[in-house]
Amino acid sequence: MEYRAGGGVIAARLDIGDEIVGCVARIAEETGTEFATVSGIGALSLLAVSVYDVGKKVYFDNVFEEPTEIVSLSGTVTRMNGEPYVHLHASAGRADGSVCGGHLKRAVIGATGEIVLRPADIAVGRVRDERTGLNVYSFAEEK
Repeated sequence: MEYRAGGGVIAARLDIGDEIVGCVARIAEETGTEFATVSGIGALSLLAVSVYDVGKKVYFDNVFEEPTEIVSLSGTVTRMNGEPYVHLHASAGRADGSVCGGHLKRAVIGATGEIVLRPADIAVGRVRDERTGLNVYSFAEEK
């Protein structure tokens, strides 16, 4: 992975074997990013996504160990307990033309990936919401 920052964005190239969620967290840590929106494209060798059932408070996982192409990748970087918290959703095209997607748990680059972070000067944290079982935005922290 390589990245450059300038003009209010951070552009990253991910290489074969790089894992997207981990790379975004590393970039956020190394650059001191407190909040950013994230978008990207790329070719994957593995995609692990899930769908959340709020009533049962569980994720239903789907893993695709096959070549896929990201058709949409979006989300945010915030902070929780002082650490980068990467929350991404992705959809990817499969060889048969179908598309799969959901909450991104893991995505391994199969050829190349292009990720863009757009940091903003705003403090957004995360806090556990007992009603949903999710870690939701918290605006209590001050920068």
